[in-house]
Amino acid sequence: MILKNVLIVVKDIERSKKFYKDIFGLDVILDNEGNVILTGGLVLQDYSIWTDFIDAPVISHNNACELYFEEPDIEAFALKLDKSPYDIHYVNRLMTHSWGQRVIRFYDPDGNLIEVGTP
Repeated sequence: MILKNVLIVVKDIERSKKFYKDIFGLDVILDNEGNVILTGGLVLQDYSIWTDFIDAPVISHNNACELYFEEPDIEAFALKLDKSPYDIHYVNRLMTHSWGQRVIRFYDPDGNLIEVGTP
């Protein structure tokens, strides 16, 4: 068995496609009526489609999982976030863990938790 994708729920597909392109450089592979596959295996699904499937509300900012990215030039990435046109809601700005890894945690526009760390 192979894990192929990770799906996150978003309220505005176009806004999310732009956010993940601008911030992470992810490109659209497939755009199919509320289901978008991006490079790297990230899938965006429209909120209304997802709630119809599971018949339950989506809880934004639930902190139950996170998307994890690695970036060797974390200082440049931190500056890119600060200068981006997006209203970034940080969990923590650039910090260093006791084991030496530097990380930033923040939410995407729909409240999906993201961590970016050094390799």
